[in-house]
Amino acid sequence: MKSIKDPVHGYIQVESFLLPLLDSPQVQRLRYIRQLGFSFLVYPGAHHTRFEHSLGTMHLAHALGSRLSLPEEEHRHVTAAGLLHDIGHGPFSHAIEDLTQEVLGKKHTDINDMLLEGHLGETLSDADLDPGVIFKLIGGNHPCSGIIHGDLDVDRMDYLLRDAHYTGVPYGTVDAMRLIRAMRLSDSGIILDISGVQAAESLLIARTLMRPAVYYHHVSRIAEKMFTLAVYEYIKEDPQIILSSLVQADDAACMQHLLHAKNGFVSGLAKNLYERQLFKRALYVGKDDVRDVHQITSESFIRERNLAEKIAAEANIHPGQVLVDIPSFPRDIWMDVQVQDKSSIYHLEEVSPLVTTLNETRRSQWRLGVYAPEALTEVVSEAARSVLSIKPSTIQERLL
Repeated sequence: MKSIKDPVHGYIQVESFLLPLLDSPQVQRLRYIRQLGFSFLVYPGAHHTRFEHSLGTMHLAHALGSRLSLPEEEHRHVTAAGLLHDIGHGPFSHAIEDLTQEVLGKKHTDINDMLLEGHLGETLSDADLDPGVIFKLIGGNHPCSGIIHGDLDVDRMDYLLRDAHYTGVPYGTVDAMRLIRAMRLSDSGIILDISGVQAAESLLIARTLMRPAVYYHHVSRIAEKMFTLAVYEYIKEDPQIILSSLVQADDAACMQHLLHAKNGFVSGLAKNLYERQLFKRALYVGKDDVRDVHQITSESFIRERNLAEKIAAEANIHPGQVLVDIPSFPRDIWMDVQVQDKSSIYHLEEVSPLVTTLNETRRSQWRLGVYAPEALTEVVSEAARSVLSIKPSTIQERLL
């Protein structure tokens, strides 16, 4: 057993069987992956890492497993899954995940090979842990996946608390332990006691308020798109081989690759990013300004590049001077966890009118962005409106 002091949860106890996993290269690498990608360019305190978050998730997974009275073997696997759930992240966390999915066909949760092979595979075997079970828990394909993977999971509990702590944004308040104490296990899965509804609502509110303030802040999005464009240009000679290597690097190593690239455009873009010489908003509009929001939304970076090239051609400028950012349209909040009041069981939305309001709020927060160097924002804005068929500007957009 080992105790680790954590600024969010206090002392975290690491069980003896987990210590070799904690010391594995795959987990230790997370010390050098920023939890919030480029959010430190907005919030200087946001330098916390995936390592800290993984410890916190492990801690809460263990607490919830105890609360649910899971069998010992299942409890061990759930706790280990909490520690290992983020080992598949590339540099700057989610920054290049869309590109990785398109080029390599992999998400950060696709870690089956990592769990089976090499040092980590041997460590799991020595700890009598089944890599297949851990993979299912992380991927959402296990009866207990709701603990790690869901709208009311320990992963979200930790990152909301931790991100609010390090950014100083006061919206991430979640009473994680109150929520955990209100949960229990039934034949139909995890059930939330009616006494925990307010704690569940606080988590959903925190997620909703943190989206525009932190997770989708326009400066962070601009930096991510600049970084992804630099990586996209860097890997062009052999996309699969080079990207496969690059996603295994940490933040600093990846930036050094880009800063010293032979391609002058890549190194220049990386230098601007390193010195915080960022693109500006040329166009930044919500769903009501887009004629068919569901047709245009996409998580395809390559599609965004195709649109950027069309906008650049319309504006008669170099394609590298335009970035297009089209986030996926937020899905409605849903919960696998049902709510029990005495002898009756309900869906959360039946006992909490807030859910409908929060879903409307999330949809209203969505923004399409087109970014360019400051001197080109006006000409790029006009070209983007034409190419993307954006409605005439609104007062809301001008205020942004």
